Amino acid sequence: MIFETRGSIDYHETGTGPTVVLVPGSCSTGAAWRPVMAHWPNRFRCVTTSLLGYGGTAERRTSGNADIARESEIIEAVIHRADGPVHLVGHSFGGLAALAVALRRRVPLLSLTIAEAPAMEILREAGEMIHYEAFRSMSATYSDAFKRGETNAIARMIDFYGGAGTFAAWPRRVRDYAIETTPANLLDWESAYGFRLTPTLLAAVAVPTLVLWGEESHPAVSRANDMLGRCIPDAVRATIAGAAHFMIATHPQPFADLVTRHIGQSSLAAAAAR
Repeated sequence: MIFETRGSIDYHETGTGPTVVLVPGSCSTGAAWRPVMAHWPNRFRCVTTSLLGYGGTAERRTSGNADIARESEIIEAVIHRADGPVHLVGHSFGGLAALAVALRRRVPLLSLTIAEAPAMEILREAGEMIHYEAFRSMSATYSDAFKRGETNAIARMIDFYGGAGTFAAWPRRVRDYAIETTPANLLDWESAYGFRLTPTLLAAVAVPTLVLWGEESHPAVSRANDMLGRCIPDAVRATIAGAAHFMIATHPQPFADLVTRHIGQSSLAAAAAR
């Protein structure tokens, strides 16, 4: 655990080798990475954390003050503790926060992996309004349902990502945690909509980048991540066959293999450049 005046930040590390910082998405903690890490025995030093409002990481945002920079700050604190440079890997909202870290350039990164980021603002910038409105409609309906007192309103968001029935199929403890952390998740959406993404901004990413999404993911999510990969210089784009949004749980081995390859290629390129 990292203790700062503004609150605690989850920090856990295991293994030896090149350092990989793993940032989970909403309604998750660092434990979400265990299925992926199981495919890296004695390969990497894995550092995990949790985003604001999840696990042991204290919330620092309020509605109207949910700048994604607040997420960047906690990830940067984790990287400082890990004594970088590091390979940064983020899933879902964690992927968007990892992108924000890369753009701030305040910590040393060796590579960046973004998986299934809610990067809908690049869709709006490109005029892809059908896909953009799919995000907007879902998040507005979800938020309204929560304000009306619908206890499991977050199921609307989970099923948008994973398909109808995804939330109902989760174990009760996982559903309960998602319901408990709904207020934090609504701040995540506020952060994401406030993070303006443009081709010019993304062209400034100066670290080897891999952008991943699932073959079975929602079309709006797939398109947003595809556009990220097209706008980030020399980014590698890849899909995982048969996977949807929750790929780090359902398809951990192909995910782990793609990240391993990306880290290896990034390390070779860095060595050649020296």
